[in-house]
Amino acid sequence: MTKLDELKKMTVIVSDTGEFEDIKQFHPTDATTNPSLILAAASKPEYKALLDEGLSYAKKQGHSHKEEKQLALDKIFVNFGLEILKIIPGRVSTEVDARLSFDTEGSIAKARTLIALYEKAGIARERILIKLASTWEGIRAASVLEHEGIHCNMTLLFSMAQAIGSAEAGATLISPFVGRILDWYKKNEGKEYAPHEDPGVKSVTQIYNYYKKMGYKTQIMGASFRNADEITELAGCDLLTIAPKLLDELKRAEGPVPRKLDPEQALKMEIAKVEMDEKAFRWMLCENAMASDKLYEGIRNFSKDIVKLEQLIDSKL
Repeated sequence: MTKLDELKKMTVIVSDTGEFEDIKQFHPTDATTNPSLILAAASKPEYKALLDEGLSYAKKQGHSHKEEKQLALDKIFVNFGLEILKIIPGRVSTEVDARLSFDTEGSIAKARTLIALYEKAGIARERILIKLASTWEGIRAASVLEHEGIHCNMTLLFSMAQAIGSAEAGATLISPFVGRILDWYKKNEGKEYAPHEDPGVKSVTQIYNYYKKMGYKTQIMGASFRNADEITELAGCDLLTIAPKLLDELKRAEGPVPRKLDPEQALKMEIAKVEMDEKAFRWMLCENAMASDKLYEGIRNFSKDIVKLEQLIDSKL
């Protein structure tokens, strides 16, 4: 048995890519995309048809250049999702524009637009996860959307405050970013970490145990891995979204993968419940320098890639 096979026994494996051939190779259940992955794929000739169709749609539906550009961007994101759904049996995650991260109403409107495009293409909303930044505004948007049957994946999540807020809002899924947490600590503390001491692994483990102890239905999907050890240290997590390079490494490696996260063990732990409201959320996030830094950095970087995609669309319109 390969380590990937071993992992699949206890964790749902999700492919973290916009590249269709990579998804076909590893047979994941679900797939996730983000602006950076779509930008990387959109620049390749094999995906030209998806861009062209989005541009054609925008020209027919738009009433101004600005509107055409926005319509094209939405349709291209959905086009990638539609192609991915032909390959996987489960769900695809499609991200709301990162520039709406502090705009609850804007995020809700964008999510409804994306879902409408999927449904027009014959895809039920149960197969879509709308990705929202785990800001207070994003969490409030998720609360509204979940009541409408639009399932949300809370991304750019680095702290317990964000995790508790998302679960209390009834979000379907959270995506804590393991590798980016490690990046911050390595940069700021200047040292290396053994796999079991990895700050990103410890953060997700803490969130997992809290969720299972409190009986939250929200699932946890570890994301943004830097090495295979981070992945195997989270064996048993509800889901893990993994880039093709690391999926390949796990597929080539043989040996047992012991379960590290166990809901039965979490239930036996002494864990105090945290009461969460906006003030508590903002203060907990403020106190966590790593989470604050990485959240805002992630929003800025995804926003930059959205702008680059818009420029690519602009040149073609």
